[in-house]
Amino acid sequence: MKVGTILVAALLCTAGPALAQTAAPNAQQAPPRTPGTPAQPGQASAAGQSEAPAEKIDPAKDAAIRHLIELTEVSKLGDNISSAMVVRVRDVMGRAIPADQLTKFMDEFTPKYTASAPTSAVTDAIVLIYAKHFSIEDIQALTKFYETPLGQRVVKSMPDVAEESQAAGARIDQKAAIATLRSMSDEYPQLKQMLPPDSPAAAPAPNSAPAPAPAPAPGPTPNAPKLSPPQQ
Repeated sequence: MKVGTILVAALLCTAGPALAQTAAPNAQQAPPRTPGTPAQPGQASAAGQSEAPAEKIDPAKDAAIRHLIELTEVSKLGDNISSAMVVRVRDVMGRAIPADQLTKFMDEFTPKYTASAPTSAVTDAIVLIYAKHFSIEDIQALTKFYETPLGQRVVKSMPDVAEESQAAGARIDQKAAIATLRSMSDEYPQLKQMLPPDSPAAAPAPNSAPAPAPAPAPGPTPNAPKLSPPQQ
């Protein structure tokens, strides 16, 4: 597979459906930008419609949103996306170019990429999205909550909660999907070669072994001499 094809596929997987949608042929052109926000050369995408507010954001609302996303650590999203993209590109290119060229390639790619995709641009886009969905009263109420001890505990705990919830859901869904496919394998024999083998039956726990049979009641031993009753 060509390097360009590999890289494009990897970036599409990383960026998600939004990127694929903007790259689709015959995509509808974005409407003119709001006055005061000049368009960049060649910039016309459907995604821009969701990023541009209906009117210019009030400076007080802009400041309130930036405070909120800083408080909730949403402002770190740009850095996280940038770091993930660099890791993803390194992983893909590590399979596409010789290993002795990978370090040099990444040393050239990383500064060029970070210069062309400043994390502040992601923050600016987030501000516009918040402004579209929340009023200034909403922002103030959210800020009031997240400034409380509980709000800060939510900020710190939600990444773990989301990750663990996603992992639990994936395990449940994977198990259900495999069981469903296995139930269809008689009708579609090719599934038998694709599915993982059945898990071996679990060995009984040490304390779950059947209890030994009770010892027989005492009685005369076979072939043993019988004892005569004592004589009077």
